[in-house]
Amino acid sequence: MVTKKNKGATSEPSPKGNGVRKAERKAAVAPPAAPSASGTDHPNGLPVHEPVDLSAKHKAQARAALGTLLEFAKRNLRNCDADLISRAFYLCVDAHKNTIRASGEPYWTHPFAVALIVAKEIPLDDVSVASALLHDVVEDTHYTIEDIRAEFGPVIAEIVDGATKITDVFKSHEVTQAASYRKLLLSMVNDVRVMLVKFADRLHNMRTLEYLSPQKQQRMAKETLDIFAPFAHRFGLGNIKWELEDLSFKYLNTEAYNQLKLSLNAKRQEREAYIERCVQPINERLTDEGWKFELIGRPKHLYSIYNKMLIQGKTLDEIHDLFAIRVILDTDHPNDCFTVYGIISEIYTPVPERFKNYISVPKKNGYQSIHTTVIGPDGRQLEVQIRSRKMHEIAEKGVAAHFIYKETSVNPLIQEDHQLEEWVNWIRDVFETTSGEDAPGQVLESFRLNLFQDEIYLFTPKGELRILPKGATPIDFAFDIHSKVGWHCIGAKVNGRIVPLDTELKSGDQVEILTSKNQTPSANWEKFAVTHKARSGVRKWLNEDHRKRIQAGREAFERRAKKEKLHINDDELERVAHQLRFENRGEFFAEIGYERIAPEAAVAMVRDRMKAASPAAQQPKEEVSALDGQAIYNRFVNDARTTTTGIIVDGTLQGMKYTYAGCCNPIPGDQVIGVVTTGKGVTIHRVTCSNVLAMLRNPKMSNRIIDVRFASADGFEFLSAIKVTGEDRPGILNDLTHAILSYQNTNIRSVNIESQDSLFEGVLTVIVKNIDHLHRLMERLRKIRNVQNVERFEQGSGE
Repeated sequence: MVTKKNKGATSEPSPKGNGVRKAERKAAVAPPAAPSASGTDHPNGLPVHEPVDLSAKHKAQARAALGTLLEFAKRNLRNCDADLISRAFYLCVDAHKNTIRASGEPYWTHPFAVALIVAKEIPLDDVSVASALLHDVVEDTHYTIEDIRAEFGPVIAEIVDGATKITDVFKSHEVTQAASYRKLLLSMVNDVRVMLVKFADRLHNMRTLEYLSPQKQQRMAKETLDIFAPFAHRFGLGNIKWELEDLSFKYLNTEAYNQLKLSLNAKRQEREAYIERCVQPINERLTDEGWKFELIGRPKHLYSIYNKMLIQGKTLDEIHDLFAIRVILDTDHPNDCFTVYGIISEIYTPVPERFKNYISVPKKNGYQSIHTTVIGPDGRQLEVQIRSRKMHEIAEKGVAAHFIYKETSVNPLIQEDHQLEEWVNWIRDVFETTSGEDAPGQVLESFRLNLFQDEIYLFTPKGELRILPKGATPIDFAFDIHSKVGWHCIGAKVNGRIVPLDTELKSGDQVEILTSKNQTPSANWEKFAVTHKARSGVRKWLNEDHRKRIQAGREAFERRAKKEKLHINDDELERVAHQLRFENRGEFFAEIGYERIAPEAAVAMVRDRMKAASPAAQQPKEEVSALDGQAIYNRFVNDARTTTTGIIVDGTLQGMKYTYAGCCNPIPGDQVIGVVTTGKGVTIHRVTCSNVLAMLRNPKMSNRIIDVRFASADGFEFLSAIKVTGEDRPGILNDLTHAILSYQNTNIRSVNIESQDSLFEGVLTVIVKNIDHLHRLMERLRKIRNVQNVERFEQGSGE
């Protein structure tokens, strides 16, 4: 790494003021009492002075550690209460004095190391340092949170309690409930020091991971990469995030890590010499013009380089932008960063499309900087970051720096810092909108997506800024506005043009969401939604709709059962549902609610099962199943004699009566499948029909599926539906109907078109001869001006 400071550069400003506002300090820290006659114990019973039963060697080690900790605390904190830190330190030493780490060191060296990280790398206040020292006391020793509260006050007690609860979340090694992830997030929404302590705790554990078993190394590394690194990123803790990533990479893919590290080390001198060549002209120019600055040049981090190699499919030698220069200005004026950007652009040619202005539009974690890529010596790309000293501190130390740079005294309560509150509330919203029914895997995936992606900057028609993850679509934008907007979104205008809902948005786009009260989410929306809020919103609607379908199906079944004088209690119905291979009676009702089973057919199925189970049954249950092939054939064979249309039914059911499904309207040329329905014979569906796909995914429905195919269907006509969407204009309806009627005198059975906010959506039901006839009609419709999309329509598909 190359670091240069010009002679006129000022050292990092030394913050002034109290580290915790006075009112909070009184509540946070109980006043120390004089030691007892032994000189070791507090009247509350807690040892807050040097334990007398330590060996001389361990006493010397503890004293040296405390001296080091106080040195950094006094240097980095606005106000350092040495007595508070000392009392917390000695309680920590006493509480853990009989415990040894896997490394063979006394256990107290771990909380000491965590506190040192807090004091050196994410300094906020002495309360944070004391809390770090005590973070394992309640979890691993006989002391309780009430002991901590009595000695150190309620604020430190709450921080320690919050850190303990987060540890509990991960104790099982595999979080089994989505609510646990929400607990992890919501535990820090009032006091960020809870998470600062946990970041430091995890960082030290990762630094000493070599002493654990390979299995534990893998588990902790994956947990760190999935959870803690994204969190550190969102908290703006750049250095901690990078180190957590590299350490996780080291244990998750040791071979690739070692090979990449070896390759980089082999060219270290060459790399440092190149960075020196890049830095020199910038240093000379800025010095000559009187700027106070610091220049830092270093390669990118291992995990970042490895990901770039994977994504771009390149070797290390083929990656050209491995180097980055950071220009840190000692200035209070953000516009100075743009002036320096202009100077650097005169030295090196910038790559225009790689310019990013995070100063005017900061990231959600408060990060501010100018990023640009220039063509450096030898034609190699070089990334340059330009920021003020304050911006740099926030980029490196995240939330801690937010408070350090407040003009008033530090207050780590989020509600007191509006910029911080905005993005922490956004994080909290991610988890508060999580459905309790969401699987942990879904929550974790959304967590990674939302906390760890690059951001894009979008605008509403009124100019309101919305920040979403890279890859976001109009669905994400709609749910970001409000869940109701998302549920009823039918399309979007991006920069004035109507686009499909799966369109990937780009920074700078102006997005207008078009809605319809008749629109509802489709399951496939989850496939192109990126944000957790959108995915959770879709699942929430689908889950609620499923509950409504169950209720509707139950009511329909009960009405029909009452009409047919069928009496059955819930327990009997549960048993019958299992016999019919449903998970429970609720899923049986759902099939009725989705209109996949008619109420009268459902009652008939239940009655048949009840008869088969009765003592008077003449045959064993398996021989009288309502779904048994021969039984169904015997019931319908006489009616089937009159069937004349062109369907061939394979197997023992050949010759049964059948009907065409109204949900998908199969026509000759389609691949089709038959579904046996009690009381109705066989219903013919397209194999791609969403209703059939649902049955195929459900093992309890599989014995209703039979093989069928179209025979010659010359002379027959079939009903089919086409969905058309596009930009509305005068004459569009006339053009649609003319395109259909003018082709082989095709008959139109019905037209249903709605228009809203310059967007139209319509379903045209037509009479066709076969699949080729339908495809030609659809192709003619696609050629009409302003038509955006043409597809075959299925009723009840959610499309």
